[in-house]
Amino acid sequence: MKQRIQYLILASLFMFSMNSCEFIRDLTAPVENNHSKEKNTSSKKVDAESRLRGNLTKESRKHIGTKYKYAGKVPSTGFDCSGFTSYVYKQYDKQLSSSSSAQSKQGKKIPLKNVKPGDLVFFSRNGKTIMHVALVISNTSEGVNVIHSTSSKGVIIQNISKSNYWKPKILFARDVLSE
Repeated sequence: MKQRIQYLILASLFMFSMNSCEFIRDLTAPVENNHSKEKNTSSKKVDAESRLRGNLTKESRKHIGTKYKYAGKVPSTGFDCSGFTSYVYKQYDKQLSSSSSAQSKQGKKIPLKNVKPGDLVFFSRNGKTIMHVALVISNTSEGVNVIHSTSSKGVIIQNISKSNYWKPKILFARDVLSE
């Protein structure tokens, strides 16, 4: 009987030590938390958005020199301003309305100083009615550069921050890519 009790005590101590090792291992194991998963997902989302923004500006540059055509929506016949922006976005399965007025209601309004490549800038003659839209290709200390289809020169790149014609007509910018 004494031997049996010793065996049970020994077995219990062995089981306890095994359990405590598991317990200690659990305490020292790296903990995967939701915050790191959220950061990874967020990081991947930011990377995908950055790639998309780069692709949109790269696509837009392919059309420099394309002639202007009122209500034009394809490069073969020419673009108007909103036809150009919607065409570029469509190449990456992003839908934009076909008019600059409708595009001005998509996405979220952002300060001009915060625009990124792929964002849209809207213009007005009277401070209210949308007359034009352009796609941002860069925002540097030198100003905001856009690509757009103008009635006089077709698709061109311009620094709207330094343009005597466009700067006073800037109404607002919109981010239609971030979610």
